[in-house]
Amino acid sequence: MSASPKRYDVAIAGGGMVGLSLAAALAELPLEVVVIEPVAPDADEQPSFDARTTALSSGSRRVLEGIGAWPALAGRTTPIRRIHVSERGRFGTTILDAGEQGLAALGYTIENRLLGRALRERVGKFARVRLMPARVAALETGADAVRVATDTGGTVEARLAVAADGAQSAARGALGIGASIADYGQQAVIAHVDTTRFHGYTAYERFTAAGPIAVLPIAEGRSAVVWTLASEEARRVLALDDAAFLAGLQQAFGLRLGRFTRVGRRQAYPLALTTADRIVAPRAAILGNAAQSLHPVAGQGFNLALRDVAMLAELLAEGGDPGAPELLARYEDSRAPDREAVVRFTDSLVRGFGLPLGPLARVRGQGLLLFDLLRPVKREFARRTMGLAGQQPRLVRGVPLPGGRA
Repeated sequence: MSASPKRYDVAIAGGGMVGLSLAAALAELPLEVVVIEPVAPDADEQPSFDARTTALSSGSRRVLEGIGAWPALAGRTTPIRRIHVSERGRFGTTILDAGEQGLAALGYTIENRLLGRALRERVGKFARVRLMPARVAALETGADAVRVATDTGGTVEARLAVAADGAQSAARGALGIGASIADYGQQAVIAHVDTTRFHGYTAYERFTAAGPIAVLPIAEGRSAVVWTLASEEARRVLALDDAAFLAGLQQAFGLRLGRFTRVGRRQAYPLALTTADRIVAPRAAILGNAAQSLHPVAGQGFNLALRDVAMLAELLAEGGDPGAPELLARYEDSRAPDREAVVRFTDSLVRGFGLPLGPLARVRGQGLLLFDLLRPVKREFARRTMGLAGQQPRLVRGVPLPGGRA
């Protein structure tokens, strides 16, 4: 007679940055948690922990503080004290300044691999969180638990299953939840660069006819570039030698940072807007890129995901059945306004600034200039960029979870 499956309170499919953030948020609660992830915790090839740089909002810093991961990150982040937004060939610009918001920084940049390492180390401190090296193969929902079968032949049961395994989520599919995919026909070319002028802790968002360019301040005075291009053009740019690549980037971005003098390894990632048809199912919740995978134009993806994490953790901290229909309905309802607003905001930026129509382009430039002059409007925009607008979970507000860490 075969042994009964090990039973947990929460089974998290996906051990990337989002899945481990949720595990860390739950680690000090009286819950037994398993994280199912095919890449071993100590492996270098975890795709979520690659060479890309993430821009963390002020709200995200509070979440990371609340789940105990920030102390390992604080000395390795670079503050963003200003955000400079412009459009190539247009006069209007807008600048968001941390001082105007009464903050030391609007946000912070961190390499994904460092963030991933800090989350792994944090989760590894807790015996009630188990890391299982496997991939979810099937999910079967019962009245009081979800049975999760893995590709290694193992089976576990959990009162709540969480899909946090990325935009192509296998767990989401196993739950029978579809997703809408809008391919932007673009790729993001990622690289680190050196410049002749110090970045001054300013993040630049530069809209061009070919696509937006984000240049983010990182450690040692360097900058991280996210250059959005049509897929065919991105492949051409990747094939250039360093000198030609830097010349093309210089022409598109301009001289705000002086000259680009050196570029590191280049990579490209296809871009699409993926939105799950719903973010709950019986005894299951969807969060992070499995719920919504965004264009990187405004750096909102991981910050939105951390607010998913914060809200779900807050509801689970209240006690009771983690997979109760009432709890999942509250999660869905509480996340809907933020999720819809951010999806609409990022998609409209991509499509609005991607249109080369002459009259519309002039309006955009004038709009940036007017926006810079209307301080109340700019302040509200800044709050949304920092993840501090609308209904905020406790962790985003810097308030500990009930029954969690002080």
